[in-house]
Amino acid sequence: MEPIKYVDALNEYYGAMGHPAYQWTINDAAPLHRLDKPVSACTVSLLTSGGVSQCSMPAFNPDARNDHRLDAIGAAADADDFQIHDSYYDHSDADADINCIFPLERLRELAAAGEVGAVAERLWSGFMGRIYNRSKVRDESGPAFAEALEADGVDVLIAAPS
Repeated sequence: MEPIKYVDALNEYYGAMGHPAYQWTINDAAPLHRLDKPVSACTVSLLTSGGVSQCSMPAFNPDARNDHRLDAIGAAADADDFQIHDSYYDHSDADADINCIFPLERLRELAAAGEVGAVAERLWSGFMGRIYNRSKVRDESGPAFAEALEADGVDVLIAAPS
């Protein structure tokens, strides 16, 4: 079986809708930074981009494009209090166990066991959908998110893209 050529498949799919070929971002200047302390002393947060929202929040548009919405989710949120709206992947397993794409219970278990220092006050869901306006992420949404993480004292962010 031949592997799926993901970039070619995306260009063909969106090209059929009249969109130009996607211009992939290449970032050679992104700094790498080693942790200054052990993970067992770090505050950790989560981000999922899988169309996950709490039941009391508006659902994400399952066919969204350029959706920079970012929902803050309390660290103590009940794992049964989520809905998933995304038409680009099979989320049947995540519907049964949200930890598949938003491992909030696993993170709490790691904190309880002392493997991570603490769970941040806020966990996150957002940047859902296909985002083509990369400059907005780079110049607005990304820096605003980084400021929120810094305000929460987050040392490590676990990103769970879907």
